[in-house]
Amino acid sequence: MLVQIVLFDGFDPLDVIAPFEVLAAGGDAAGGALAVELVAAEGPREVVSGIRGLTLRATAKLDPDRPGYVVVPGAVGPTVGDPDQVATIPVLLARFADSAAVPLLRAALRNPEVTVAAVCGGSLALAMAGLIEGRHAVTHVLGMDVLDATGVHAVPARVVDDGDLVSAGGVTSGLDLGLHLLEREFGPRVAHAVETLFEYERRGVVWRDTGRTPVTV
Repeated sequence: MLVQIVLFDGFDPLDVIAPFEVLAAGGDAAGGALAVELVAAEGPREVVSGIRGLTLRATAKLDPDRPGYVVVPGAVGPTVGDPDQVATIPVLLARFADSAAVPLLRAALRNPEVTVAAVCGGSLALAMAGLIEGRHAVTHVLGMDVLDATGVHAVPARVVDDGDLVSAGGVTSGLDLGLHLLEREFGPRVAHAVETLFEYERRGVVWRDTGRTPVTV
């Protein structure tokens, strides 16, 4: 099974590297049953992140027909500034939401053999592109109101599992997202083995749209 992590200009490196390392270790712990690849909508290329020119290489084109997972990171950059002059995080996410990645991600979301996952502002990019209206998701705390305004049900949880759409909150939640995907795919022993290797314990309860509705007190 393949995990495709999508790179785009201005991406947040930790949104990429955290799930990449967790999922790669999980693939090893599962006997090579999972592969992880960095991809871009345009195909193989050097992709510049949003922080100090740090660059990663996409080795393949995003393929929505391949079974597995597609992970969309958020962006990093200034949070304030004239959007006509400064590539703020909202500007970077809006550019991605209007890029060649959108039709590929739309196809991935329609593919029953693909689960789309998002870290931090990745779910906001999907929402800004009109891809996840009516779904449940989480993003960075600073973007929750915007997420809700796009017609997404914003859930203030560390990880939100909405079936074929899984999202995680702030930048460090990529670790939790990766571990949750490992547990979904291979069960708790593989996920726990990676937790032990990384000396990291997942935070919070994974929210799902199931079970009893809490009574407000």
